[in-house]
Amino acid sequence: MTKTFLMAGTALFLTAGAALAGEAPQVAQAPVPTGPAGQAPLADAAQRGVLVFTPDFFTAQRPSTALDMVNRVPGFSVDDGSGARGFEGAVGNVLINNNRPASKNDPGSNVLNRTPASQVERIELIRGGAPGIDMQGFSVVVNVILKKETTRQSVLTWSTIQFEGVGHDLYGGSYQFTSRNGDRSWGVTLSDGTSMSDSNGPGRTVRRNAAGAVIRDERTAQDGYGGGNAIRGTYAGPLAGGKIDLTARYGINDWNGSNTSRSAVAFRDSRDNQDSKGGEFGAAWTRALGPRFNLETRLMHEFGSWDGLSLYNVRLDGVAAPEQRFAYSGDNSETILRALVRQEWSPKLTVETGAEIAYNMRQTDQAYSEGGVAIPLPSASVKVEETRGEAFSKGTWRLRPELTLEAGLRLETSTIGQSGDANQEKSFFFAKPRFLATWTPRPNNQLRLRFEREVGQLDFSDFAASADLSSENVYGGNVNLVPEQRWISELAYERRFWGEGVVSIGYRHDQIVDAIDRIPLAAGLSAVGNIGDGTLDQLSLNVTVPLTRLGVPGARFSFKNDWNKTSVTDPTTGQARPISGVRPTQANVGFEQDIASWKLQWGVNWIPHLGQGNYSPDQVSRWRGANYFETFVEYKPSATLSLRAQVNVWNDFTQTRTVFADRQTRAVAFTEDSEVDPRTFVSVRVRKTF
Repeated sequence: MTKTFLMAGTALFLTAGAALAGEAPQVAQAPVPTGPAGQAPLADAAQRGVLVFTPDFFTAQRPSTALDMVNRVPGFSVDDGSGARGFEGAVGNVLINNNRPASKNDPGSNVLNRTPASQVERIELIRGGAPGIDMQGFSVVVNVILKKETTRQSVLTWSTIQFEGVGHDLYGGSYQFTSRNGDRSWGVTLSDGTSMSDSNGPGRTVRRNAAGAVIRDERTAQDGYGGGNAIRGTYAGPLAGGKIDLTARYGINDWNGSNTSRSAVAFRDSRDNQDSKGGEFGAAWTRALGPRFNLETRLMHEFGSWDGLSLYNVRLDGVAAPEQRFAYSGDNSETILRALVRQEWSPKLTVETGAEIAYNMRQTDQAYSEGGVAIPLPSASVKVEETRGEAFSKGTWRLRPELTLEAGLRLETSTIGQSGDANQEKSFFFAKPRFLATWTPRPNNQLRLRFEREVGQLDFSDFAASADLSSENVYGGNVNLVPEQRWISELAYERRFWGEGVVSIGYRHDQIVDAIDRIPLAAGLSAVGNIGDGTLDQLSLNVTVPLTRLGVPGARFSFKNDWNKTSVTDPTTGQARPISGVRPTQANVGFEQDIASWKLQWGVNWIPHLGQGNYSPDQVSRWRGANYFETFVEYKPSATLSLRAQVNVWNDFTQTRTVFADRQTRAVAFTEDSEVDPRTFVSVRVRKTF
């Protein structure tokens, strides 16, 4: 009934909206702010769902970049994309000058981090939609409006991560140049990046048999680090009566992981090394087709390749076991072409109609051997190709200043084909409706209601075999995967107070179709697959409390958490259980303070508990962590120089595994408890603008 109502209601909205649009068509205007600047966000007098933050709101923070400003917008968290299919929903909740970046792989956070704070004219927090704004499936987005001025700027950044004890200390940096002259801008960024695991460190693993007797007790040490070099170029300016945004990037990366364990009689060494390279190109062209019509077109292409090798060696009582080798390589690409026409019937109603076509490809080749003897794996060499087309229409209607309605319908057809070790082809059709109602009776109070059908993006790596040799696991591939679908119902309430204060609470229920988890395969293997229908119930709470009125000037307390409860039927046991990989809870408790007289900010973030479970046909594993602390201090002696130091401490990380002797009786073969004492690390960053 809910699905039928949603489909019918969406169609009725799209057809009735035009008839009620009004007689004289007008172009929607920018928000008109009212209210005390610097003390609270400004409210748009015409549409209460929009709050406007001017630069003086962020004065005490002394921001260096536009990202610094957006991160301080109360009640908002940057989301760089959900991984949904195509462009719609895959991009994030950040707009720059009413548009998203030219490439979905150059997310809004990256663009904002390249944008000096001095170039920001205002930041609009759009809650529930606004005419002329493409929400892309989000309930809340920020729209960063930049000044039209002539500037030339270079930014040099140096950073390092220093670990406690033995390990690989990391160093990186970047140089970026931007030039802006009115509507025309261009820039280049050179970066030497770093990557790491925050659970590196020494530990202990104890394995017990079904009777509880210890059969393995070993000291462990794990490490993981990597880096990459990249160059990116951007250009934006007038073209053929419209505006063109271009971006291009090319980079190379590497990753090195190791995990060793030893006792008086055993030594185990697992290593994984991978090299990758890739790039992308994106172009977005917008043009007014008349007083009411605007055209937006996008072309995006991404490509990449990788090769890696995992090795596992064991010596027991000085005798070496046959070496296990898992070699893998592959390449992938994605191309998207998208166009839409945005029609502004009036300042209250905007309708968008368009289409998108996409091509995805992933070629994977893998080989597994023990002691030099090849062991065949299902779907070891697979090429997966997907061709997808989508037509869509959606409308945003500000029925009254305090009430905004948004509805849309996307119709998608796709074909996924595999070749190599498996040859087959499947076609799909999905209708994806969406309805959102936003009621803001007063600027400080808002209620949002959402109904939507989402279709997930398949991870094409799941079609091929894989291995985790350190855990003695080899997995098969699954060429029969189909996209997971969710019917989402969501209700959220938001209350703002004391300028920067906000409290929001939301409830979400997902009806999941073709849930993706792990399934049993022949020969004792398992793979990622569809295991039937499931549910998710989520309660969300987000609180920010300014503490100036409570006697702590410039300070803020924050709390954020999602409580998740999931349920699905296990394909091996037939019993209900949680869905793998979903964290039941992970609260974040924070305190930050701006001390303007000292030109610095400092803060601490505490995660009291985190963890999740994973359920396979042959084993159940769970990991948990506790008391993760992140403390920082940032000193800005001038508008062009900032120095930031951060300390991360995490002293409690455990993982348990229960491995079964067979899938029928589920008799316990052994249990394994692993503890890691993650090394404390200090991050230092120096940023100079000139």
